[in-house]
Amino acid sequence: MAQLHLIVGPVAAGKSTFALQLAREHRAVRMNLDEWMAELFRPDRPEVGVMEWYIERTGRCIEQIWKQTTRTLDVGTNVVLEIGLILRRDRERFYRRVDARGQGLTIYVLDAPREVRRERVQQRNREKGETFSMEVPLAFFEMASDRWEPLDEAECSGRDVRFISTDTHADG
Repeated sequence: MAQLHLIVGPVAAGKSTFALQLAREHRAVRMNLDEWMAELFRPDRPEVGVMEWYIERTGRCIEQIWKQTTRTLDVGTNVVLEIGLILRRDRERFYRRVDARGQGLTIYVLDAPREVRRERVQQRNREKGETFSMEVPLAFFEMASDRWEPLDEAECSGRDVRFISTDTHADG
């Protein structure tokens, strides 16, 4: 059976860099929410009401990514997902879908100190390297960092969860 790999963590924790490596190691298709959002919606981003606009489009993208994920898994190909899920309730909804399929799931939780992550965002915005998909304004970084809900013991119970510290200066 193909394996599903989910990568979660706060903004700039190193998720994109890790996802690229993991996809190579597991010969997996990598699905990245930021890439979908940037490609499909960047030209339409409004000047005001960005948060509501973003949340609605994120939901639509995740639905389409899930459809592509299940099709990919069904043909025996591993999938690496990097789709946000910074809120526990969103992860719980995702887990229910995975459990309903009887799908194997490994969760990788990446994190680094906020100062390191802030520096990474600024560097990524300047350099626009391999993992760059869209500029992350510092105000968005701070808001998303404040909203990040780390996995607790109950959420980890019965799941294959791997915690990875990325407190070096890698992009992500």
